[in-house]
Amino acid sequence: MFVIIGYVVIIGALLGGFIASGGHVGVLVQPFEVLIILGAAFGAFICGNSIDIVKGAIKGATATLGNSPYNKEFYMELLLSFNALTNKIRKEGLLSLEDIIDEPQIDTIFLPKVLKDHHLMEFIRDNLRLMLTGVEVMALEELTDQVLETHHEDGHAPIKAVQGVGDGLPAFGIVAAVLGVVHTMESVGIPPAELGKLIAAALVGTFLGILMAYGFVMPVASVMQQRFEAGSNAYKCVQKGLLCTAKGMSPTMTVEYMRAMITSGMRPDFFELEAQIKARK
Repeated sequence: MFVIIGYVVIIGALLGGFIASGGHVGVLVQPFEVLIILGAAFGAFICGNSIDIVKGAIKGATATLGNSPYNKEFYMELLLSFNALTNKIRKEGLLSLEDIIDEPQIDTIFLPKVLKDHHLMEFIRDNLRLMLTGVEVMALEELTDQVLETHHEDGHAPIKAVQGVGDGLPAFGIVAAVLGVVHTMESVGIPPAELGKLIAAALVGTFLGILMAYGFVMPVASVMQQRFEAGSNAYKCVQKGLLCTAKGMSPTMTVEYMRAMITSGMRPDFFELEAQIKARK
């Protein structure tokens, strides 16, 4: 949502200032310049990345138009889910997790916002299966660290791809401008008024390349980075909960260790969490 608002502010400020200074908006409408810049940038984007990274970059970029799923409500449901999970283990034993892993009772433990994150649930299930096999806590911690490291590397690849597009757009804007100058030079015999329009069109290419890069693409890459870090924090929070569960800690201490991993802006209040736990019983 804020990305859209930002785009509106950028366009409004640019066009407002341009019109107020006596400029004519029609001069900025250069569809062939846009075709050259975006077409070249997209071509470089495709040939410079694998199909999985291309899909991930497009999915991540479009997701920035909506709100982040990792909000205070998500973390509240995550903490409540782990409280229910550790209580179940204490009352029914570790083998009771088989029903959780194999789906039948999954929605009795994990709440909707957590269940909606399929990759996070897969991470939880995989490690619960290992706990059922009797894996040692140190081995579980080492394995989850490795999974998070791989997740970190995979998650950064689409972000770098989008940043690469942003870095290249000003250069493609210059390419479009140079092509416009070439076209202008071969038309030197036309009237000065027409020649001026060609020069203006060429200059618009440079303007558009810089604007698209720093006004539209790079901010999206920044939001993608922030969203990814928020998602990584959720994984770290889950990792802490799994390790506490494997160590046999009480539900209260497990939830508190997890709560300590959450950033201050998203962290549920202690008393609010306690009230929600009592309400769920």
